[in-house]
Amino acid sequence: MENKTKNTILITGGAGFIGSNLTEYFLGLGYKVVCLDNFSTGHHHNLKDFLNNSDFKLIEGDIRNLSDCNLAVEGADYVLHQAALGSVPRSIKDPITTNDVNVSGFLNMLTAARDAKVKRFVYAASSSTYGDSQGLPKVEDVIGKPLSPYAITKYVNELYAEIFSKTYGLETIGLRYFNVFGRKQDPNGAYAAVIPKFVKQFMNHESPIINGDGNYSRDFTYIDNVIQMNELAMTSQNLEAINSVYNTAYGDRNTLNDLVKYLKEYLSEFDPKIKDVSVIYGENRAGDIPHSLASIEKAKNMLGYNPKYSLQEGLKEAVGWYWNNLK
Repeated sequence: MENKTKNTILITGGAGFIGSNLTEYFLGLGYKVVCLDNFSTGHHHNLKDFLNNSDFKLIEGDIRNLSDCNLAVEGADYVLHQAALGSVPRSIKDPITTNDVNVSGFLNMLTAARDAKVKRFVYAASSSTYGDSQGLPKVEDVIGKPLSPYAITKYVNELYAEIFSKTYGLETIGLRYFNVFGRKQDPNGAYAAVIPKFVKQFMNHESPIINGDGNYSRDFTYIDNVIQMNELAMTSQNLEAINSVYNTAYGDRNTLNDLVKYLKEYLSEFDPKIKDVSVIYGENRAGDIPHSLASIEKAKNMLGYNPKYSLQEGLKEAVGWYWNNLK
């Protein structure tokens, strides 16, 4: 076993929701962490606890600039690439910027990682890659046609990563995230994820709007499961596991109506009035897939993945964090 205290991890998008959680976790294990972020969707307050840590370095830069990528990856042993413009609706409204960040920026990071001879490049892929594929659960080698510009960009990431593995020998692993939620996820803005957005609305006694009849289902995945997958992908010694993609999920699905029921139940322990807040049903959203459920067998078999948090267990943790940090 190599001494991990000598290892440096570059986390792109390190000021974002997932990136800042990864930063906290790996600093806690004794790694050195470099964060590259342009703060377009990340936040300085997500990093405030690390700024005085001598093992932490912040580089304010943009993955669309190759020189920023080269600077950030200098001396890095591993890259955990989280930087991206998320959100299907945002990509439909502005496909050009989404492509610039998610494709050109991704290619810049791959190139910089190759040139710096990093040991492994682990990147955030997306369940949106399954597109119009009808089968459940979603299995890694069966995908459909993408349903949004965002989904196209995330699929292109996988294609580029595979080419860099085959052509240049760069070790890559892609993690197809399924509806990740948890502490530090931003409840504000037009493209806020559903769980923090609903939590904030319930706390304010406002009625959240569900797109459709609430029967669309998702494999909601708590942040600690995602951290586990990143660590396994980064450190796995199983050579057969490298240069592949893995579903990163819990392996269960819940409807949006289920989600609302749990949120009201857990939040009402802090504020009983939340039980009486009603829900509004709106139109289905363009580009949304009706149902999402991951097979996690490949991740279990190849990486030893063992997710600890179901939706309900994760929501209890997340709701407590939001109650203490949003008030």
